[in-house]
Amino acid sequence: MSWFNERFEDGLIMTSVDWAINWARQGSIWPVTFGLACCAIEMMATGASRFDLDRFGAGAFRPSPRQADLMIVAGTVTYKMASRVKRLFNQMPEPKQVMAMGACTVGGGPYFKYGYHVVKGVDLVVPVDVYVPGCPPRPEALLEGLMRLQDKIAHESRTKPEPSGRSLPVIA
Repeated sequence: MSWFNERFEDGLIMTSVDWAINWARQGSIWPVTFGLACCAIEMMATGASRFDLDRFGAGAFRPSPRQADLMIVAGTVTYKMASRVKRLFNQMPEPKQVMAMGACTVGGGPYFKYGYHVVKGVDLVVPVDVYVPGCPPRPEALLEGLMRLQDKIAHESRTKPEPSGRSLPVIA
């Protein structure tokens, strides 16, 4: 141990590039402002002062998908909106994540059985990283999903890509 201590100066920190990049990314998640139905109200409440999404580093909602790295799909996705969701997803820069918020987004909700216009889950349109169930999910559930997403970002590797390109989704 003395050889190691004599080699380096005091205050020197050694880490991997992956750890440093992921640490910075998980503390600065920028979601795109995108709400489709009643779940968007809960998403807005999460960004308000009571629940304070800013303390997790994700409070800077961006108006443009070109400035965002997280898409929170909140609400019922219809077939008419599916192409727009896909277009916004394609406009986001890499690396990008998607969070499905609410029962309608995750699996079609109560509208899928009797409605011909509702997509049975946004994962048929874009790849989803984190699912937040509920109708509508409480702001605490969205914060839990955000923490799960931060854990997922912390364990990503830039040098060793996943075989399929994306890992399995997490249910918050």
